[in-house]
Amino acid sequence: MNDLEARIAWSGLVEPGDPVAGALVESLGPVDALDLVARTARADAVLLPGLTTVAHGRVRRGLEGWAQRWGADTWRRHRDWIEALSGRVVVPGDPGWPAGLDDLGLARPMCLWVRGADPAPLLARAVSVVGSRAATSYGEHVTAELCAGLADADACVVSGGAFGIDAMAHRAALTADGGTVAVLAGGLDRPYPAANARLLSAVAEKGALLAEVPPGTAPTRHRFLLRNRLIAALGQVTVVVEAARRSGALSTAGHATALMRPVGAVPGPVTSAASSGCHHLLRDGAVCLTSAADVLELLDGTPADSGIAEPLLGARERIVLDALPVRQGTAPEGLTRPCGLALPEVLAALGTLELSGRAVRSAGRWRRA
Repeated sequence: MNDLEARIAWSGLVEPGDPVAGALVESLGPVDALDLVARTARADAVLLPGLTTVAHGRVRRGLEGWAQRWGADTWRRHRDWIEALSGRVVVPGDPGWPAGLDDLGLARPMCLWVRGADPAPLLARAVSVVGSRAATSYGEHVTAELCAGLADADACVVSGGAFGIDAMAHRAALTADGGTVAVLAGGLDRPYPAANARLLSAVAEKGALLAEVPPGTAPTRHRFLLRNRLIAALGQVTVVVEAARRSGALSTAGHATALMRPVGAVPGPVTSAASSGCHHLLRDGAVCLTSAADVLELLDGTPADSGIAEPLLGARERIVLDALPVRQGTAPEGLTRPCGLALPEVLAALGTLELSGRAVRSAGRWRRA
């Protein structure tokens, strides 16, 4: 068995984002790690030297659970199934593997099941657009405008293929002949929702359908939530168009924030419950977006009305930007403790923020622009 075959097997054994499985595969390699599962399924004793008692217990419980799904030839059936769907499997290290997924660390997918174009080139410049399934006409209109503008600017639109904002994001990109990627929570043979099957088929023809679980896997509730981390990782920017306070789209925004990806939100009427989640994001520091030009500014780091290149922010600059007050300025020394950075690092970050127009200095004190 080679690495590709072993990763195919792993994708059917573990639930998405399992960090214990990720650590085991990272440490031993997919083939040797899979051998441990096979030995556990045969009730062979498995020694795991070098692990703490707690870690050993987690790996042991994982092995025992994965062994319940173990089948020596299951990976062959999955491979044959994806070939019957005119799809393929992409693994880390392949030219088609999206580099953004590596930022997920031990929670990155074992492999990607793909229908359509190679993901990596398609996602070289991508925006994740998410929102409510129960979208209003306002939300759908804004989504169509944003995604058409992104397509015109050769930016790929990433979403989840669901009703509402997701579906409109894909449709707008397709109508504008732009690239689009849909990330499914179940297998590629289980388009969900079924009413969007034709739309998802069109995405596969002009863009790509992706899943981290093999064909035949049901799109259960917890897999939708875990799928959101992939949507966040595949886009360089995440945009929430319309979302209620408990919307799953906020989960995607949370993953994007954890990955240090910029997050933007579209404001709605203050009386609309459908936009309350967006307003919550804006209150917590998300960028206010009202047009495709705003999104492209966030994506490319260049103001829409300027030809001057604006520096992209690194992790240090984002930490300092988050700590800057909005109204009353603060001295650089006052930022070292909340940012956990040395004074020279704070000063360097402030210089970058000033050049990008995100910070303003007055009488030796700094605030957000």
